[in-house]
Amino acid sequence: MVETKKIMWMFKKDLLVLWRHPPRLISILLFPIIMITLFGYGMGGTLENIPVVVVEQSHGQVTDATLSAIKGMSLYDVKDVITDPDKAKQMVENGQVKAAIILPSNYDNMNDTQPKSVVVDVDSSDQMAASAVIPATQQLFNQISNNLGVKKLDAMQLTPGAAQSSSNITVQSNQVAATSQGIDFQSVMDSINLQINKMYGDIKYLDFLVPAVIGMTVLFGCMFGMGEALAGERERGELARLFMTPTSVATVVGGKIISKLSIEVVRALILIGAAIVLFGITIKGSMLLTMLVLILGALCFVGFGIMISARVSTQEDYMQMVMPITMPMMFVSGVFYPIETMPWVFQKLAYIFPLTYVNDALRAVMLKGVGIGAIWLDIVVLVGFTALFFALGVTKFNRDI
Repeated sequence: MVETKKIMWMFKKDLLVLWRHPPRLISILLFPIIMITLFGYGMGGTLENIPVVVVEQSHGQVTDATLSAIKGMSLYDVKDVITDPDKAKQMVENGQVKAAIILPSNYDNMNDTQPKSVVVDVDSSDQMAASAVIPATQQLFNQISNNLGVKKLDAMQLTPGAAQSSSNITVQSNQVAATSQGIDFQSVMDSINLQINKMYGDIKYLDFLVPAVIGMTVLFGCMFGMGEALAGERERGELARLFMTPTSVATVVGGKIISKLSIEVVRALILIGAAIVLFGITIKGSMLLTMLVLILGALCFVGFGIMISARVSTQEDYMQMVMPITMPMMFVSGVFYPIETMPWVFQKLAYIFPLTYVNDALRAVMLKGVGIGAIWLDIVVLVGFTALFFALGVTKFNRDI
């Protein structure tokens, strides 16, 4: 027989327990909102505002019109207009921009019969950004090339005035008129020769994905592992029995760090090996530097786990506090999609998450083949995060909970 009063008493008891555990209550209320927001804006958006730099080596109406066309496209975010092609290429290599559009010195010379060579240096290590920039830039300069060709035909006084029309009949008549005068119609229309320079070769989406998946795996392994290692043992009374012996907090924390670090490094090595064997992934940079970044990332995430578990009494409380942080970190830090796909608020938010710097450093080493000098900022930030997390975790660790 169902005892209604006892059922209601149990229901009230569970609600009261939830009310007395704010981390669980806050997580239950906020986590669904955070996830639907991230799915809707983070993964459902389109690529926009990709940072680029434009090099203008001549001045005139054609250059001005081209700049206006580039700035008018939502895909591009023109960070600067400069005159030095080498500086523009360096900006791409440093990660300041995703592409450099270099206009030649003869770009505004309408009397030059040779095609104008426009070069686009693309950071191909960001596969998704490159896959958006390349076809859009090709389409843009095809249109500009056709417009320049029409202007040249007008200047040659072929069917005056009619060259402005875009109809097939007019194009055919212009071609006939140009041929009758010994003019190569196709060379006139092909006014721009666009050269795409993929600076790091052809990068597949899987190549782009693997470094971040490794970083994400280390994140979840460390974070969830620390919940079991500290909050779980505290809940089961194992830590209390351990602290009855002459054992310091630093000794306990140090042991947990070494064990989790060893496990996660081995896990990362297995992932890298599987990616190489199964999918042909290549690491262009130093394997030693790759492992250094992974170890530093693992230390950072272990420290974060210690900081959270320092003040909670149960593993469930720990998980409820960690989930609203780790899941957004996975989406916002550019694991699956470039940060540029997200609204500007999420783009700014990405840089307060350590996983962003782990992903950036791993991709730079594995896809670009850079050395430590190119990722020093990522390393410094991760060291800073690690020091902060450990300081808060160890000093606030409550052995009596």
